[in-house]
Amino acid sequence: MKSIWIINHYANAMFENKGGRHYWFAEQLVDRGYKVSIVCSNQFHEKDACVDIESGLYKRETKNGINFYFIKTVNSTGNGFKRVLNMLSFYQNLMRSYKKWGEKPDFIIGSSVHPLAMVAGIKISKHFNIPSISEVRDLWPEAIFSFKKIKENSLLGKLLISGEKWIYDNSDAIIFTKEGDSDYIEERKWDQKSGNSIDLNKCFYINNGVNLKYFDQDVQNNKFDDEDLLDDSFKVVYAGALRPVNNVGTIIEAAQYLRKYQDIKLLIYGQGIEETNLVNKIKEYNLNNVKLKGFVSKRNIPFILNQSSLNILNYSQSQYNWTRGNSSNKLFEYMASGKPIISNVKMGYCLLDKYECGYTTKDNSGKALAQEILKVYQLNEEQYNKLCQQSRKAAADFDFDVLTTKLEHVFNYVSKGRGE
Repeated sequence: MKSIWIINHYANAMFENKGGRHYWFAEQLVDRGYKVSIVCSNQFHEKDACVDIESGLYKRETKNGINFYFIKTVNSTGNGFKRVLNMLSFYQNLMRSYKKWGEKPDFIIGSSVHPLAMVAGIKISKHFNIPSISEVRDLWPEAIFSFKKIKENSLLGKLLISGEKWIYDNSDAIIFTKEGDSDYIEERKWDQKSGNSIDLNKCFYINNGVNLKYFDQDVQNNKFDDEDLLDDSFKVVYAGALRPVNNVGTIIEAAQYLRKYQDIKLLIYGQGIEETNLVNKIKEYNLNNVKLKGFVSKRNIPFILNQSSLNILNYSQSQYNWTRGNSSNKLFEYMASGKPIISNVKMGYCLLDKYECGYTTKDNSGKALAQEILKVYQLNEEQYNKLCQQSRKAAADFDFDVLTTKLEHVFNYVSKGRGE
């Protein structure tokens, strides 16, 4: 029985929710005969709570055949210095404790958000003399540079880039979650064709996805009591965070251009720091065709999306580099709902274009978004149903049964690389 360790600082929420990328990978792998352990922090990132560790540096628990190692970390709130300490303590206590677990893995996957999870994976793999797989779910430190938190040409920026290169050089395989992320290595001229060290053959693309079995179960078993979902109107739905990067104000602006269409309503599900601004915009424009619905449980999202007529991917074009694709979880939930999708940003490697399941606006304006909404609204039944079918077909290609088979291909690659 092959043993796999997946290091993901924030996977503690997956233990609670019994869902998410690495939980679904682990569940599939256990069914295929692997032993899987997920390594995460004991401190929850999005709430002031933790898994209690009575003594020592870690605690092990098992759920549905998946082992979870909770690493003792300092409390973190927000995105400031405490969060950095939280990351450092996770790395330090993981490195101090893993030898005590009494087991040796066959493969290690170190998964970002932050790079110390990948560094730990590489160092532990060297100790055990086994393959190391680094999973890059967000290009780092590029994301930090794009938010202008650190300048790329600063001393710290150069050190971070050097660390990133070290991770890529010392990984037996690299998994990117966006199709175009390997382009980044070529842009940096780190690839062998450019006379540098990284073999692009060790780079793999496994996007985020959706567990269609659980999604369909939630549609049936977790209905959401909302009268706006049950009428015959054309329901345009956004489900997600209300943050500047999500640029949800564009949806409010689009609602202005749709006033005269009495049976179109825009429903926004989610919460975040932009909520007050959005409420004020709705009042300022005196709109009654758009509603902020507030927080809803993740388990209710499949039902909400299933009742929609059209789903909106809404982002800021300027606050993120979209040229390499999209790996947002909501994209695949939207696909699973079998409804058309509109994106208000133009993306490289666009899955909406590839699967012909939606449209992209010409620019990032509310007027352009309204025009694309009307394009779907005015489709005849046959055209609309085709978009729906294509959306669900796309979801099938990103079901975790399919994605786990891709992950097994990575295992085979690194095994052959070591002559196994």
